[in-house]
Amino acid sequence: MKNILLSGKNVCKYFSQNGTEVQILKSVTTDIYEGDFTVIMGASGAGKSTLLYALGGMDSFTGGEVIFKGQSIGKLSENKMAKLRSSEFGFVFQQTHLVSNLTLFENVAVAGYAGKTGDIKEIHEKAGRLLSQMHADNAKDRLPVQVSGGEAQRAAIARAMINSPSLIFADEPTGALNRKNSDDVLKLLTELNSNGQSLLMVTHDVRAAVHGNRILYLEDGQILDELTLSAYNANEEKERAEKVNTWLSSLRW
Repeated sequence: MKNILLSGKNVCKYFSQNGTEVQILKSVTTDIYEGDFTVIMGASGAGKSTLLYALGGMDSFTGGEVIFKGQSIGKLSENKMAKLRSSEFGFVFQQTHLVSNLTLFENVAVAGYAGKTGDIKEIHEKAGRLLSQMHADNAKDRLPVQVSGGEAQRAAIARAMINSPSLIFADEPTGALNRKNSDDVLKLLTELNSNGQSLLMVTHDVRAAVHGNRILYLEDGQILDELTLSAYNANEEKERAEKVNTWLSSLRW
């Protein structure tokens, strides 16, 4: 039986607009399991990224509870929440948000300084290893503006991994990439998962979604359904895509 890594319990998010309550998340309850590659799908405006940010402590929520390793993160101070995000969570976004005046290597290393260890030599050695693992070591001494989108995103994944996070949150990580770079990034994320890394990814792309082993479908701020898949196998990608597309069609995707 899989261990529950993170849980959302009746998570709500709403705001008032011209005197009317607008709900983005409506009592979302779900568990994220250790070792899973969980995917969140849904139409534009369904609340996918909002749910991801709420579960990752990047955004506040109006009601409910988010529990990580038995700890309710909504009750943490901002300092403790920031420490949790830097030490236990890794984040990859559609835009890399790399620091423009730092090299790729420096971007990865700087993230390590706020993590679980303050040993600079160890951080630098790990940053180098991760960039090599992400096939971005040839560009490690270049600034973000001097590299391709794929190299920048691979460096961003290395940055997310520098503190050995328990869970990586990825929000449309291939959304700004061409086909080749998108495939490269998905391959890297899948390899990380096959080595035990837990991932939670938002995507609108079936080609990306089939890399997960569990897909949550969000509609109007609620989880409408979920699909369980076996571990990703590239030789079965066509069959996986057909299965996911059939399921999505049944949900009026």
